[in-house]
Amino acid sequence: MGDKSEILAHYGVSNAFPTSWPTGKDDSDGSEVESEPNSKPTTRKGGNVRRSKSRYTVLEKNWADRKSLVPGAQKTREGADNLVQRDEPDALGFSDSVVGELRLKGLSVEEDQGLRNRFLLSSTTFAPAMYLSLVHSDASTKELVQGLEFLSRSIDQKSASLKVLVENNFERFVRAKSVIDNVYTEMRNQGNEVDLDRARPVSKHQSRSSLHYRNVSGQSIGGRQSVKPPQTERRKHALTKESEYGVYGIKAPLIDIVAKAEDVWGPALGGRERENNLKAVLESIDRSEGVMEVGLEIADYIKRKDYEALVRQYAKARDCVNSARASAETATRSEVQLTDSQIHQIVMTARMWLDVETQIDNFKRVVWRDLTSVQANMAMSTDRSHQDDYVALISVLLQLGVEDNPIWIWLLSRYEYLKNKINSTFERLRVEIEVCRRRLASAEKPSLYSLAIHFRSPTQTSAEEKLKHLDTAPILEFWELIVHAMGNLLSLQGGVLSEIIDFWDKAQSFIDGKAQRTLPTGIDGSSRRFHKLSPDDVHALQRGAVELIDALRENIFSFFADPPIDDISMLFSPVPTESPNTPRTPRSATLSPFSKPDQRFNIDLLSPPPPSPRTSEPWAAFAFWPPYANSLSGVHYLGRLLLLLATAASEMAALPPIASGSSGPKKLKLLLNAGRERAAKAICAAWSNDAQSCKVLEDWTRGSDNKDVTRMPSDFAAFEGFVLSGLQKILYIPEAAMTRRMSMDIIAPPPNTLLQMARDQFMTTLYRTLEGMRENAERPVNTGQNVWAKNSETQLRGRADGADSLAERGMSDAIDASSK
Repeated sequence: MGDKSEILAHYGVSNAFPTSWPTGKDDSDGSEVESEPNSKPTTRKGGNVRRSKSRYTVLEKNWADRKSLVPGAQKTREGADNLVQRDEPDALGFSDSVVGELRLKGLSVEEDQGLRNRFLLSSTTFAPAMYLSLVHSDASTKELVQGLEFLSRSIDQKSASLKVLVENNFERFVRAKSVIDNVYTEMRNQGNEVDLDRARPVSKHQSRSSLHYRNVSGQSIGGRQSVKPPQTERRKHALTKESEYGVYGIKAPLIDIVAKAEDVWGPALGGRERENNLKAVLESIDRSEGVMEVGLEIADYIKRKDYEALVRQYAKARDCVNSARASAETATRSEVQLTDSQIHQIVMTARMWLDVETQIDNFKRVVWRDLTSVQANMAMSTDRSHQDDYVALISVLLQLGVEDNPIWIWLLSRYEYLKNKINSTFERLRVEIEVCRRRLASAEKPSLYSLAIHFRSPTQTSAEEKLKHLDTAPILEFWELIVHAMGNLLSLQGGVLSEIIDFWDKAQSFIDGKAQRTLPTGIDGSSRRFHKLSPDDVHALQRGAVELIDALRENIFSFFADPPIDDISMLFSPVPTESPNTPRTPRSATLSPFSKPDQRFNIDLLSPPPPSPRTSEPWAAFAFWPPYANSLSGVHYLGRLLLLLATAASEMAALPPIASGSSGPKKLKLLLNAGRERAAKAICAAWSNDAQSCKVLEDWTRGSDNKDVTRMPSDFAAFEGFVLSGLQKILYIPEAAMTRRMSMDIIAPPPNTLLQMARDQFMTTLYRTLEGMRENAERPVNTGQNVWAKNSETQLRGRADGADSLAERGMSDAIDASSK
């Protein structure tokens, strides 16, 4: 068994009947016969000439080319043989092949050298535990004991062989050790001042080799002292740490040579490398020219506000990024290394995407800001394109992709804008009305002559002239201010109420999904989730619309029901900019009704408006009634205000969030009733006051129809008819029934108390007018001059344009005032 394995290992075959010639036998064994020096080549049979080799042939041969002395040894990666065999007999003596035993157990180790060495006893990686667990997995205890005895005998035999080998070659070992020590000592002490020949004792057993080395280092063969180089030069080659173990002497020349070579060839070699790098970069840029220009094109589209082109370019950039990401992921999954061009492409795409994302994020912030501030632009612009700017902004945000719903954000910002506008607009209007009211209260009271002109205005045939002389110019201006202020709040064309209705119409369109039909779904449909409002959002929109209507209703109710305000500090904030340290309010911060400042409300700190008058006059209790105004102008303008209020209340009640509630219509009905009642009370108070001055209508001029009486009865009848007609319009508001959304549930019939108050006031004016006529008849007249014009004609000559025509009308029909 042992002879068979030795034979197989000797011939380098795996079995006794090989089918092919072993590859290892193709090479020469290299055991050449050395010849003596200067020997001539010999001729073999067949004419081949064998040349002699040097005596140092063994030293000149590569160590990797030597053949192992162990038959069947393995080869290293460099092709050299080592002491580990390809196969061994069992160390416990049970079989002649460990590899064969492993093959029988199903473990093939022929191809795996590392695994095979763990089962070979001659290997340094031998694993005893693995050897016993796999090779002798089914061995009994008795067999293992027998194997241990076999292994002990084998070790003793090999130890005896090694002992004999050492004993036979002991002198050779000692001689080799002495030669090595002498050579190392001379190389280490090279360059010392101490003469090594004198310091070293000569042994009688010195070998021939040691004498040779000593003579080489100390003196020549002939006995002459050799010429030693300088000590510092010799010391460079000593095997010491200071001389870097003999390398120090040649290190400096080598460094100089490397530096000179770098100076000479460095630019050329470096230039070639830079040229190759630049070529690679240029090729990558040429291939990725479109990728490099994406950032510039996006910046240009943002600057030009070309949203469609911007979205297309952004989608193109995303496609490039997805392609680069897909190629990188594919290479990672398949464990394939990317090429340089692919790496350059991925790097440039990443840089491009970083720039694009930065620009798009900044652009989104600008669009969000514009979307929340577009409300003011919509209110200030009448252009349809500007009013639809929010659609374009929402569309571009949906196409670029956002985290928040731009539709909901726009509706929420629209609600906040309208809520703030209702409160700020009303407060500003109320303060301006109060300032004008205080200025009227501090002005001079209209004279009797002026009252006579205004009381006769209903007799004018021209409607323009009639309205022009209903009252004094400042009072008519005050009334126009109130109508304009209420129009800013309640008008359906440009008022706050129209914006609330428009807000709900747009919100209803988004709730029903009609407005979203034209909106984009974003890249890969990522924005489709924003197209439908959630039930909570719908409920919040309905609640917001109700809150806006309630805020508007409460402000209007406060204007009619509350007394005049005392605080007018809003016009003083901010303080006028005479002070150099006072900041100036930007024009963009003002609301649309006041974007152009009214010069009437430029308050001078040195002459502020007078305080609110403390008087017992009936008009002092009404914030909407101008001081010293007569009932003629009151019924005309309050009729317009009540018509505007009734129309607005009907529109507000028709809104679905208000109509679906139970309290909304009732509150609007109460608002209209309160406004009507306050207006009727104010008119009746002014009517009563005017009745005491109706005697000024007497100018002792014959009537046009009846020459036996003066014109006073007809003028008084026209006066009373104008007031009664206006009061009827205020109580019943008949013109409001012609509006498109008029609800008769909002306009209730006037209560009996108001009707009775109107009847009583009519009778009171009749009695007071008759009393004034009696006073006119009993008053003595010294001259034929109109007594009501005394001391007033000069003052009011330039105040009313039609005063002269009214005073001189019918002078040819004048009656002698002294003959009553």
